[in-house]
Parts: sequence; structure tokens; C-alpha cells
Amino acid sequence: MIGRLSGRLDHRAADHVLIDVRGVGYIVYCSERTLSGLPRVGEAVSLFTDLVVREDLLQLFGFPSLAEKEWHRLLISVQGVGAKASLAILGALGPDGVSRAIALGDWNAVKAAKGIGPKIAQRIVLDLKDKAPAMMAMGGVAAAPQAPGAEEADAPAPQAVAITDAPAQAGALSALANLGYAPGEAAAAVAEAAAAAPDAGEAGLIRAALRLLAPKG
Repeated sequence: MIGRLSGRLDHRAADHVLIDVRGVGYIVYCSERTLSGLPRVGEAVSLFTDLVVREDLLQLFGFPSLAEKEWHRLLISVQGVGAKASLAILGALGPDGVSRAIALGDWNAVKAAKGIGPKIAQRIVLDLKDKAPAMMAMGGVAAAPQAPGAEEADAPAPQAVAITDAPAQAGALSALANLGYAPGEAAAAVAEAAAAAPDAGEAGLIRAALRLLAPKG
């Protein structure tokens, strides 16, 4: 299993890149969001990867963070969702956006991705709603380090891909779990609080989530 590639970006196409790793070229398919964050051709690049093996096909899919790769694996586990559909969803929403949409049950946000119909969007939200808390707590993971030997090849240092970290959301989820709230309702409250105040810290998210979870009336 190929879990990560680090090398030189040799070619960029509409839906994939060619990465040279010590003389071996790997074609890696990526979302539009990931492609837009990659360095220029000729520069060093590093991506987490997922290898899809079929009877007549081997394909690599690339992601700037481990969290996004794990969301991809969860998305393609849903019946009717293939790798291209997963990339469309992640490209439209990003991993944090997927976490929020699923935690809030917002299938309309998922449906906004190219090629995703309402039935598939609803199935994704239903099937993965219990996975959202763990993924929100996982947050973003930094880009993979430069490949060993890249210096010898005179490749420049890898350009950091824009990755969203969510330590405040993870801390808020942990605090709510310690208070006895179920993972699903805690994740939905934290997602709603984070959507309303994207720059809020952990304490602010906890307060806002508690207000949302408080009994009404």
C-alpha cells in the first residue's frame, strides 16, 4: 500500500499530477482544491495517498492532510460513492466542511458538490453521521515532510499546502464528551458554533455549543 509520496512535481493536468520520486513517475488524482494548493511544476511536493485496486486498474488519489485522506476512505465506503465523487465533495467543501455538513445533517451542502444527487447526499449524511465526531477531533494534519534525498536532487523545499487545523473544535468535543453529551449531538453543536464563529477559540466554542444544547423553553 502506498500511503504517501514525496518528490518533484513533473506535470499538472486538470484532474491529476505526475510526481517524480527518484526516477519513478506516479500519476496521482486530486481534487480541484488540492490541485490549486500545490507548488509549481519542478518544485518539491508531498501528498498523502490512497491506492484503489481493481481487477483492471490501479489508481492513486492524493490529499494534503491525513484527515482529508481518512474522509476520502469514509466517503467511498458509502454505497454509490466512488473515488471521483469523493474528490468532488472534498474539493467543494474541504475536510472541515464535510465534517460540519455531516455533523449538522446538512445534506444540501453535500449535494452542492458536482455530480452528487440528493439521494446520495442524504445517504452520505445518514451513513457517516456517527463518524463525524472522531473526524472533527482528528482535525488537520500537517503536510508530509520532504522526501529523503530531495536535497541531492537540488529540489526546493516543499511548499506547504493550505491545511485547516481544528484544535479548538477537538478540544470542545472532548469537553462536551466529558460533560456526558452524546458524540453525535456534541459534534452537531460544535459544528454549528464553529460555522457561526469561525475564529472562536476552544472556550468560546464550548460556551456556544452549551447554549445550543441547553433545553429550550
